[in-house]
Amino acid sequence: MPRAGLTPAVVAETAARLADEEGFDRLSLSSVAKAAGVAVPSLYKHVAGLSGLRRAVGLLSAREFGAVVTRACLGRSGEEALRSVAAAYRDYARAHPGRYASLNLAPAPEDAEAAEAYRVPVDVLAAVLRGFGVPEEEAVDEVRALRSALHGFVDLEARGGFGLPRDVDRSFEVLVDRCVAGLRARSG
Repeated sequence: MPRAGLTPAVVAETAARLADEEGFDRLSLSSVAKAAGVAVPSLYKHVAGLSGLRRAVGLLSAREFGAVVTRACLGRSGEEALRSVAAAYRDYARAHPGRYASLNLAPAPEDAEAAEAYRVPVDVLAAVLRGFGVPEEEAVDEVRALRSALHGFVDLEARGGFGLPRDVDRSFEVLVDRCVAGLRARSG
């Protein structure tokens, strides 16, 4: 008999918490079952195996992350929006490393629910870029470039890749400055 109150949402939240604590790549059905106080087979009532568990964490994370970057962008445009979104991006990755890691794989094309959730942060970045005059037909390339810059920084930071004796926050400002300068230059 499954524990009372165990739902797909509770399983996803439990898995997301464990992913943050132990790493998304170490997430397992057995660790989630143990944390939820149930046997592994009980999880199959709520998720379709490990891939379903990973999907659930990714979906939860995409929704959270989408809300975070949306709030960061509200009422802002241009440089102010980019700086705010970049800071929110980094803060989320630092506060939720496992959840953030779950966002690094695109959802399956046939998974409309996940595609919709994962699309929100992309749409926010595209909106920020429109504030720099990026035309719609170039948005995908520019979103990928911006996301790659931000992801590269937060990933290196999370992995302890910044060992030089220089303030990492200042280095992040330099990265964002370069993104702003590049976007200003491309828009003339």
